[in-house]
Amino acid sequence: MSAEYTSPLAAAIAPDLLERFLRYVRFDTQSQVDRQQSPSTPGQLELGRTLADELQELGSGDAALDEHGYVYATLPGNVAGAPVVGLIAHLDVSPEASDHDVQPLVHRDYDGGVIALPHGGQRLDPELMPQLAAKRGHDLVSSSGNTALGADDKSGAAAIMATVKYLSEHPQQPRCTLRIAFTPDEEIGEGASLFDLERFAARCAYTVDGSKLGELQDESFTAVEVRIGIEGVNVHPGQASGRMVSALVLAAKLVAALPEDRLTPATTAGREGFIHPIALSGAPDRAELRVIVRDFEEDLLQQHVELLRATAERTVGTDPRAKLRFDVHRQYRNMRDYVAADPLLIATAEQAFAAEGVAPVREPIRGGTDGSLLSEKGLPTPNIFTGGYEYHSVREWASLQDMAAAAAVLVHLAEAWTKVGDAQ
Repeated sequence: MSAEYTSPLAAAIAPDLLERFLRYVRFDTQSQVDRQQSPSTPGQLELGRTLADELQELGSGDAALDEHGYVYATLPGNVAGAPVVGLIAHLDVSPEASDHDVQPLVHRDYDGGVIALPHGGQRLDPELMPQLAAKRGHDLVSSSGNTALGADDKSGAAAIMATVKYLSEHPQQPRCTLRIAFTPDEEIGEGASLFDLERFAARCAYTVDGSKLGELQDESFTAVEVRIGIEGVNVHPGQASGRMVSALVLAAKLVAALPEDRLTPATTAGREGFIHPIALSGAPDRAELRVIVRDFEEDLLQQHVELLRATAERTVGTDPRAKLRFDVHRQYRNMRDYVAADPLLIATAEQAFAAEGVAPVREPIRGGTDGSLLSEKGLPTPNIFTGGYEYHSVREWASLQDMAAAAAVLVHLAEAWTKVGDAQ
C-alpha cells in the first residue's frame, strides 16, 4: 500500500503532477557551459514553448516565451489588495550528467530495498542514500540508469504547473496574483542574468528548486569562479631536457598542492565553504584550470580566493619562464541579507507549510539558485523544496508524495499572501 500524502489536497494534485513531470523530463534541456546565446541549448526553447502554451490553456492570457528563452505568465488573483507573488523554476538540467533520451521509470509503493536500474549497472541503494531509506511506500520516479532524471528542476516546473492547474479549476480557492517564470541556463549560473524584473513586477518570489521535503531556504553560498591560465614553454620531447616548461604539469601540481583535509566539497559540510577544481585542460605550452570557490561569508570567501592565488603563484613561480593568469569572476551572493530585510517572505511561507502539515527545514543552500542573484537585483527570492534527490547524477530520483506536497504548499502560499496587505 502506497504511503499517504501529506493532505487530501496533495493527493488530488498528484496525478496531474506526475503526468506533467513524466512528459517534461523527456525534453533534452541540458545546458552548455560558456554559452554563446540564451538559452545555451535548443531543447530549453522547446520545453519553454510547451509550458507557455500550457499556461495559455490554463487561463494565463499573457503567457509567452521571450527572445532569451524565459517564460513569463500571470495567473490573476481573486482577493482585492493582495500582493503579486512570483513562482520560479528553471528549464535546464546540469551539464554534469546526460539528459539525452531520458526514460523515466515509476516505482510504485517502494518496498525499501535496492532498486536495480536497467542500464549502466546503476542501483538506488538505501544504505548509501539516507533519504531513500525514509521513503518506503512512496511512489518513486527514476531514470533508467544511463541519464539524469531531470528532477532538478523539472520537479519544480511540474509542481508550479500543477498548482496553476489546480487553482484555475478551483476559482473559489483564495489566491493572490501569481507571476510565473521559467528560466534557462540556471545550472551554468545564467538563469537570472537576463531576467526581466520590470516585466515580472512581483513584490517577491520563491524558487521551487530545493530538494528534500520541507526545505525552506533563505541562505545560499556567495560564489566566484576563478580561471587560472598557465603559459609554459613547449619543446620537442626529444630535445626538451632543461628547456621544456610544461604548463599542464604545473597545473596538475597546483591542484595537488591545494589542502586536502579542508576546503573541498568532499571534506566540508554545513556552513563550511570550499575550493573546488572543476575542469583542467591544456597542453605543455598552455593550460587552463577552472575553480569554483564558495562560502556563506564574504570575508571567508576572499580568504579562500587568496589561498588559491598564493598556491598558484607559488607553484607556477617555481620556474621563472612560466607565466600565470589569475582571473576572478563573481557569480552570485548570499541571498540572506536581502531576504532578511523582508521578514514576511519566510513568515508567510511558514504559514503555508503549516497549512499543509509540513515542518520547515531551515538549512542553508550549499549552492545557489536563481534567487541568489534575483535577491541581489531587488527581487527577494527564497527557495522551496521539490521532492527530488541525488541531483546531477544518473542516480537522481524523486518522490511523487514529496512533489505533491510541494505543489500543495504552493496552493497554500497563494492563499497565505491574500492575508498580507499589498501595502505591507
